[in-house]
Amino acid sequence: MEEHKQHIVVSAIENGTVIDHIAADSLFTVVKILNIEDFTEQVTIGYNFSSKKYGKKGIIKVANRYFKDEELNKIALVSPNATIITIKDFQVIEKKRVSLPETIGNIVKCINPKCITNNQEVDCKFTLIQTEGEEPKLQCHYCEKYTTKENMTFK
Repeated sequence: MEEHKQHIVVSAIENGTVIDHIAADSLFTVVKILNIEDFTEQVTIGYNFSSKKYGKKGIIKVANRYFKDEELNKIALVSPNATIITIKDFQVIEKKRVSLPETIGNIVKCINPKCITNNQEVDCKFTLIQTEGEEPKLQCHYCEKYTTKENMTFK
């Protein structure tokens, strides 16, 4: 009996970034966070790929674009297992998992409409609260309300 293998062939990028192991349910949030729909360079988006480690995953390949730490922090908030792969001259230069700092600056809005950050010119500031095996949540420095992945609004 012949074994049939199926795989998708996607062109390699000469320079740019690959974001792998994105939680499948967060893929389009990552696309929105990074404003990928506005890019003029080649972008490849893969959805619901099988992953032995995570079940289903997404992947994004972006030619000629490298992301800032602030953008990587946003990805980590919605998909903490994502991997960032930096490509230069068709070679993998760096491969790292996203990580969050203990304090998150002005990238997410506080969920509390009465919070000072939503009513005055005050930058948002959150403390990362993360328990092993749980999604990260953010505690507002000012009103102490918690913001989770489900109710995050990015600035």
